[in-house]
Amino acid sequence: MEPYNFKYEVYYRSIRYPRLEFRTGRLFLILPFGYKPELILNKHNSWIVKKISFIEDCLSNAEGKDLIERTTETFKELTFSLAKELTHEMKVEINNIYFRKMRTKWASLSILKDLTANISMKYLPEYLIEYVIFHEVVHVFERKHNRKFWEIISQKYKDYPKFEKEMFAYWFKISEILD
Repeated sequence: MEPYNFKYEVYYRSIRYPRLEFRTGRLFLILPFGYKPELILNKHNSWIVKKISFIEDCLSNAEGKDLIERTTETFKELTFSLAKELTHEMKVEINNIYFRKMRTKWASLSILKDLTANISMKYLPEYLIEYVIFHEVVHVFERKHNRKFWEIISQKYKDYPKFEKEMFAYWFKISEILD
């Protein structure tokens, strides 16, 4: 019998510390062998409930989102153009831009300043593609998603939490068509 008001899956691995992961709206408990799920569920129950509420809100918002139909080539051209504009504006350089299917994120920036963009971004409105690229270029200045990072983001996107939430809604919407 499940004592919690949410579903989760448990995976045991040869790891030292337990962790919680939300992937495309599903909760996974990754636990060391012999670890009782209740320990981590009780400890993080309020965070889990808050996160589930956020996800449910995003899923609801996803229903009203329209996906953009653009070719991969058009998406790549747009990405190169936006990256050029943003790096010029921010007075930084990135080395290369790569495109591939990514399972858990919209984009990433390597320590070598190579930007990798999730090909699924082609379905996003242009303003969100710009936001993702800006977000990644900010990592040139600040590697982690800490207070300083979000201060830099807020200089251009004062309402960045709205953008972040919209990105989640689109993630769910796009996942529906690609799965």
